Amino acid sequence: MREVFEQLIKSINEGSRVALVSEYRDSEIRRSLICEDDAEKYNALDRGDSISLADNGGILTLTEHYSIKPRLIILGGGHIALPLCRFGASLGFSVTVFDDRPSFANGARFPEASAVICDAFENVSVRLSVTRNDYVVVVTRGHRHDGLCLQSILSGQFPRYLGMIGSKRRVAIVKKQMQEETGETEKLDRLHAPIGLKIGAVTPEEIAISILAEIICDLRLGTTNGAETPEPWRFISPDMLLLRALAENRDERAALATVVSTEGSTPCEAGAKMLVLPHGQAVGSIGGGCAEAEVTQKAADIIQNGGFCVTEVDLTDSAEEDGMVCGGTMRVIIEAV
Repeated sequence: MREVFEQLIKSINEGSRVALVSEYRDSEIRRSLICEDDAEKYNALDRGDSISLADNGGILTLTEHYSIKPRLIILGGGHIALPLCRFGASLGFSVTVFDDRPSFANGARFPEASAVICDAFENVSVRLSVTRNDYVVVVTRGHRHDGLCLQSILSGQFPRYLGMIGSKRRVAIVKKQMQEETGETEKLDRLHAPIGLKIGAVTPEEIAISILAEIICDLRLGTTNGAETPEPWRFISPDMLLLRALAENRDERAALATVVSTEGSTPCEAGAKMLVLPHGQAVGSIGGGCAEAEVTQKAADIIQNGGFCVTEVDLTDSAEEDGMVCGGTMRVIIEAV
């Protein structure tokens, strides 16, 4: 099992979307990974929910979809990039800013960014390793630099979203030039330009909101330019510390608790995990308090005897007695690892 979690971590770090499929039959647990590169198998999965538990003729099948935070790449560090980085980070994107000027490409200017790179724009694809799941925004200071960015991106993996700022005239000039130089007409047809939803934006902040609104529309609804419409982004943000603990756990018996569904107000969402070790220590969390105490008690039996169980955690009574905000129910699967 350790190898499956090692491969899961590797896929996540490479920016791939991957499904972890666990089958529970009697006391046996089988796990497998299905990566988006295996299009036939991956597309056959039910991707309506980030996590689902199904009973297939007595065999419980748990399917969990994983991916890293969506990456927002901002090419150009000018006045629009500032609110775009700030708002993008607050929305949960991992933001990378790229500019060729040291005075614009630095961490002090973009404290919310996960990475700030100063290099020539023609090196964008080499320095960033753009993937099919990235969101790329071109907001440089002129159409010559726009062209360098587009040329670099068109030579590699095309991102999920590519948008370029500029007037219709500027956009037309750059697209015509790129078509002549690269011949990538189909890819250029998927370019969002002029960028952003039409909300009458004027200030840098308003323009940033219009751009992010268009990106959110793609992320949540799966709408995009071009014939192929990617599915909405409904994926679990992995607890890398917990996954590493599973990958590195070699000798010690433990129990893994996974919240597979919730109803009402609960302290965590479906997909939350907690690894319970033999002496009661835990890695990760499923909400704390009474919820974890009940699960930890059952996890001790699983650690001792092996196998798995599915349990309902009802927080209604605890909420009434302790004045807690959360008072829903959680369905949790606990298994030996």
